[in-house]
Amino acid sequence: MRLKHLAMSGLLVAFAAPAVRAEYIVLRSGQRFTVTGYQILGNSYRLQMKGGTVDVPVEQVLTIEPEEVFTPVPHVEISQEPFGKLIRAAAKRYSVDADLITSVIAAESNFDPKAISRRNARGLMQLLPATAAHLGVKDIFDPQENIDAGTHYLSDLLLLYKNDLALTLAAYNAGPQRVQRYGQRVPPFAETISYVRRVKQTYNQRKASTPPVKINVSGGTAALATVAPSR
Repeated sequence: MRLKHLAMSGLLVAFAAPAVRAEYIVLRSGQRFTVTGYQILGNSYRLQMKGGTVDVPVEQVLTIEPEEVFTPVPHVEISQEPFGKLIRAAAKRYSVDADLITSVIAAESNFDPKAISRRNARGLMQLLPATAAHLGVKDIFDPQENIDAGTHYLSDLLLLYKNDLALTLAAYNAGPQRVQRYGQRVPPFAETISYVRRVKQTYNQRKASTPPVKINVSGGTAALATVAPSR
């Protein structure tokens, strides 16, 4: 286990200040600690935490659990956020609220364009390779392609679920098939329930801290999203 910027003893203490996106890493030894992001690099997880990163062999990780409590974060204008220009372009192209795209990115990757999940979802919006290929993505780690495709997928889900945000986010996390399997409801998975709660909390915080911004679309306006048909 290689530790960067932290003494080894720092790994064993609880990281009490949760970030916008936070999860518990549980090792087979019984140790549990909080991370704000992680990548799979070969046979190791690279864990991001307050103060630095640490590499942990995959076989030492027992499970990764979502954290249920997230501290409020101040609103940052999209123009001042990472990839703000790309987010605004995708929002305009697919008529999806830019704050929603930003909230999904924050929960999915914490704005890390090289993030890879344990399920092999990749990039800023954590696209599965099959989904990315279906949407015509050439380079899944390219921020522009990833945000464009992820927003396209969000717009399709918003259309499918008639702008029901909870079902849209549940399908984004667990897949539309599982939403259908559980009677067009949020599947009873701890990870999915936590994900929907986390994204909605961030999104609501962003909307509460700034005047509503409506997106101009043909024939009217939309506060959350007016979804274009899938191309």
